[in-house]
Amino acid sequence: MAEAAAKTEYVDHPLLVEGFIEDRRYQTELAATAREGHTLVCLPTGLGKTTVSLLVTAHRLYETGGKALFLAPTKPLVQQHADFYREALDIADEEIVVFTGEVRPDDRAELWEGASVVIATPQVVENDLVGNRISLSDVTHLTFDECHRASGDYAYVYIAERYHADAEKPLVTGMSASPGGDREEITAVCENLGIDQVEVMTEDDADVGEYTHDTDVQWERIDLPEPIVEIRDALNEVITDRLESLKELGVTNTTQPDVSQKDLNRMRGELQRMMDGGDSDAYTGMSVHAEVMKLRRAVELVETQSVEALRRYFERQRNAARSSGASKASQRMVSEPKVREAMRKAESFDDLHPKFRRTRVLLAQTLGIGGGERVIVFTESRDTAEALTEFLSASFDTRRFVGQGDKEGSDGMTQKQQQETLDAFRAGEFEVLVSTSVAEEGLDVPEVDLVLFFEPVPTAIRSIQRKGRTGRQAEGEVVVLLANDTRDEAFFWISRRREQEMEDELRKLKGVADELSDELDDGQSGLEEFDGEAERSEASKGRAGSETTRETGEADRSAGGGGGADGDEDGDPDSATDSTSAAAATNGQPGLTDFEPDDDSSEADADGDTTERDDEATADDPGEDEDESDADDGVVAAAGTDADGTEIVIDQRELESTIARDLSTREGITTRLETLAVGDYVLSDRVAVERKSVADFLDTLVGGDRSMFEQIRDTARAYARPVVIIEGEDLYGERNVHPNAVRGALSSLAIDFDASVLRTEDEADTADLLEVIARREQEENDREVSAHGEKGAKTLAEQQEYVVSSIADIGPVTSRALLEHFDTVEAVMCAREEDLLEVSGVGQVTAERIREVVGSDYPK
Repeated sequence: MAEAAAKTEYVDHPLLVEGFIEDRRYQTELAATAREGHTLVCLPTGLGKTTVSLLVTAHRLYETGGKALFLAPTKPLVQQHADFYREALDIADEEIVVFTGEVRPDDRAELWEGASVVIATPQVVENDLVGNRISLSDVTHLTFDECHRASGDYAYVYIAERYHADAEKPLVTGMSASPGGDREEITAVCENLGIDQVEVMTEDDADVGEYTHDTDVQWERIDLPEPIVEIRDALNEVITDRLESLKELGVTNTTQPDVSQKDLNRMRGELQRMMDGGDSDAYTGMSVHAEVMKLRRAVELVETQSVEALRRYFERQRNAARSSGASKASQRMVSEPKVREAMRKAESFDDLHPKFRRTRVLLAQTLGIGGGERVIVFTESRDTAEALTEFLSASFDTRRFVGQGDKEGSDGMTQKQQQETLDAFRAGEFEVLVSTSVAEEGLDVPEVDLVLFFEPVPTAIRSIQRKGRTGRQAEGEVVVLLANDTRDEAFFWISRRREQEMEDELRKLKGVADELSDELDDGQSGLEEFDGEAERSEASKGRAGSETTRETGEADRSAGGGGGADGDEDGDPDSATDSTSAAAATNGQPGLTDFEPDDDSSEADADGDTTERDDEATADDPGEDEDESDADDGVVAAAGTDADGTEIVIDQRELESTIARDLSTREGITTRLETLAVGDYVLSDRVAVERKSVADFLDTLVGGDRSMFEQIRDTARAYARPVVIIEGEDLYGERNVHPNAVRGALSSLAIDFDASVLRTEDEADTADLLEVIARREQEENDREVSAHGEKGAKTLAEQQEYVVSSIADIGPVTSRALLEHFDTVEAVMCAREEDLLEVSGVGQVTAERIREVVGSDYPK
């Protein structure tokens, strides 16, 4: 009886609902430590990190007062935590508020004032801080959930910096099952969040072990059928050919198509150095490098995902190659005969990747023979998730779970749809959940009988997060499908090695937690000196991306690393994240040693190949469905400004850069967010600034929905001193635009629109310049800030050009040529292909595309 009574003991606290929080010793011990100082809490997935934070919040609200702020990276997580807090805390529900992009900014400002607990996505809080709508001064407890994301320009870093500067009685709790792949990464997270002590518990701890169960991990090898091998080999031939070109430039010694990501990154760095040195061949090389990255993505899809995913990828590449301003890499790839042959074979392939059938067999064994109730299937690609859902639905009650937003023609799920799907899965209304990365991070997905990885996950954090979905209440099983002689092999070794490294690091970290806490408290990393501010500054450089940067952007987004892109939910693609301790489940698994390479070369090659295979990601990263962001809508009034300070009004679209965050942290500067009708920054009643990266500026010379000259025209109508800032280097060499065209555009801005044209090196330089102008206008010239003006109405001719230019993204120059030839929009729409070809600037591809858009049936 005594033992039974012990199992039903609950935490007793004035602000906790009686009989709700089970008294687990490891949780109360962690909370006791966390309430004494800024603490990183490391605890295996599914063992109640949120409960630890809740206990600290209850203590702080009762003992210190103020309010608590809880940050979680995705909207579903925010809603989940809010529901838990409302159930557990003995305070009025209306005092626990949710902040996401769906709550109007002015409503958030009002809700903030009356809240005791705010649970929010970091992007929204970041926006509200930059916009001066909220203050962190009375926040007495700030929780960063999934805190391993705190790196680079992710919002957590900025919010932590503001919190430590603004709060009167700050206390930070960081939570993650997987804070990083090594001690240096963990230390960086702590420094970025201002954390000075680390508490680690693993499944080896007796207090934790009684709440965990073993997870059986099995690796299943699958052979590819001959048609898929033929498609892959055709693409690899092209990769080899392109690498030959790069070898001639002296940036690589290998032409093997399975070249590692590390080597490709090194090639790109060498090409960049050549460009900086004025070598014109490097621009061609960079474009070829971008093509290699695209081809590698195609190979990866056909090898490890599905032919359907490859077909969709090819279609997106074809559309990209047809669009105005298409990169040479895209155009060259889709016109390559071997690639076109691979496309034809993919279109005619009427079978499925063998992983599909094996998935169905495994599900039948678990749900049928094994008497299981629920299964989760994870895949990196949304295209594959949709194909799998359709395929499995013929045998099982299956639903998909993907991120929000519409990514490249693939419909996402709204927050409401996501919540309804999870609720139905918990309630047992269907058997199989096919999910992209969005479900892997922290969501309270119910215990399942099987977690099936459609492919190995190359980062330890993500792999462990996914394994955390099983084995919480009873023994669970994890199966990873691995296609023989493919990139799956590399990812297998990377995943296996990194998980073991992370577990080892956490064990070591646990043993030296006190020592590390002392080092953090002294501002030392204990390893290499880690300058978080320098990293943020470096990361902020370069919204001025070139065509070559955009062409290789896919490579940047897919280059691995541990964690956290802004992903699926809030600018975050189905997000890439990680977690710790379940890696122990791989130890001693029968059959794993059968995959061991004969020598070190295999694993060495895999080391650098850290490509994240998330077709939707991105990230950002931070992000698979780098989908919807928590951007604000509507014009926002300031929450209040310092009459003695300098105010800068910032257009909300500028939040994509680091400039707004930078300015908001500067002494004497007050920032305010609005949806500006004209301009990007308003510095006084007469000065408004249009900011363009070098790439953006050059893009306006070759096409766009609304040219830079229209923007400056509208700004000049509203403000006496319009300013154009062109940010970045190599204005005359970055794109294949004649220097005289660039000079002509600069002359027009200055002479025709009376605009001052200023140059800056990077975002930090731009922020400095904006501050200087604003202070000069407001402090020296005693001028006030006034955001006004509106976009000028288009003339009839401009409207006609706009309509025609939208067809197949042909752009303004071709649209004017078409209208001059055919006289009316109607005549352009009705023109035959042979008539279109008579117009200057209209080639066969453009004519075909116009007729396809105008004459095709609308897809239903």
